[in-house]
Amino acid sequence: MIRERHAWDSPALGRPMEILWYGHWGRPLLAFPTSLGHANQNEDFGLIRGLRDAIEGGALQVCCVDGVDQEAWYNRGAHPADRVRRHDQYDRYLSTELVPFIRGKAKREDLIVYGASFGGYHATNFALRHPELTSRVVSFSGLYDIHRFLDGYWDDACYFHCPTAYVHNFNDEWIGRASRLGIVVATGEHDHLAPDTRAFASLLNDKGIPVHAEIWPGVNGHDWPFWIDNLRRFVP
Repeated sequence: MIRERHAWDSPALGRPMEILWYGHWGRPLLAFPTSLGHANQNEDFGLIRGLRDAIEGGALQVCCVDGVDQEAWYNRGAHPADRVRRHDQYDRYLSTELVPFIRGKAKREDLIVYGASFGGYHATNFALRHPELTSRVVSFSGLYDIHRFLDGYWDDACYFHCPTAYVHNFNDEWIGRASRLGIVVATGEHDHLAPDTRAFASLLNDKGIPVHAEIWPGVNGHDWPFWIDNLRRFVP
């Protein structure tokens, strides 16, 4: 399997950022790490191995991105306004630096974004904020409300990075844009985030935005074997 490391000094973040790239041809998949994870995490925990046939067969190319959670949402030593400001810079890195790189390298624009656990937040928030850059989003065991990271603080930047807040107020134009996404949200019925999955799927449905939602019966689902096995059903 082709495996490449790419890195550059990000203007948006003011520091080096690394990605790992797998494959030579096929639909591009942008994979986020889980909480506090980095670009190597999806490989280390077996996700890349689980997609090996699709990658080696030229159906899929995977870009694993680095995270900055420790500088943003999980940085309890910073004021919440600074946490969300750092995350907004990360969003700018993704939209203005990484996605153009992916499109240029993959030679196609039908990007899938994927994440599990807090990576599910990243994937969903990015896709809904930038539907013109994304064609499908797959979120497993995801979190969709960021109030718990804000210690009671709230401002416009928080609002525009909280899917449960801004989706609720989507107008017809944004409903139309989001409806072109192939949105998948899923987890196990015993996952502590199962209520978040149900509530977010209901919110999308109530707004008329198509969503494929699954609650896997009889399991927790918040673990790598579940994510790996089920991701294969939704890519490429």
